[in-house]
Amino acid sequence: MAQRQEIFFDAVLCDLDGVLRHWDPGLMSGLDAEFGLPDGALAAAAFHADRLVPAVTGAITDEAWREAVAVHLTPACGAPERARALVAAWTDTPGSVDGEALALLTRARRQVPVVLVTNATTRLDADLAALGLTGAVDAVVNSAREGVAKPDPGIFLVAAARAGVAVDRCLFVDDTLGHVTAAQRLGMTAVHHRGIADLRAALGPVVQG
Repeated sequence: MAQRQEIFFDAVLCDLDGVLRHWDPGLMSGLDAEFGLPDGALAAAAFHADRLVPAVTGAITDEAWREAVAVHLTPACGAPERARALVAAWTDTPGSVDGEALALLTRARRQVPVVLVTNATTRLDADLAALGLTGAVDAVVNSAREGVAKPDPGIFLVAAARAGVAVDRCLFVDDTLGHVTAAQRLGMTAVHHRGIADLRAALGPVVQG
């Protein structure tokens, strides 16, 4: 019989986007083309730090963020109504769940608490419900609710406290290398997620059998 690996963590802190949830990579470019905008225009407007950071730290609501994106795109779209239609089409999808990642995290929960740690807006609860993920983990740490976003150390400390374990006994998984590095600086075991094999290997000690 194969020997079980030692479990070197007491909680899993996992990113949402890029690990458990995926977005259609062609969605934004497709909408740019549909509305006659240069490729990358929607993404540049939505993810510009001046608009995104207030949204993911809770300074403004998700609705206010999307309205700011529409206002920024109005000159290129030709009319406010057309810009809002573009933003509404982008807003309509909550993304899709990675079924294998969800299965792995569900199995991990049998051994240790699993906490989502995500830079998100005030819309997150609605998205989780739409994706069927309400109650899929033990806790959700949403940057917009906490007022602090990755890679700020504060959000990792909140997540560890929510899990009820010491920081150095947390496994953190994220698809953004800078976030992984920030977690490592706090003493967490951190894994850069580039594909499902990384999550499977990281969770190996708690999903065997």
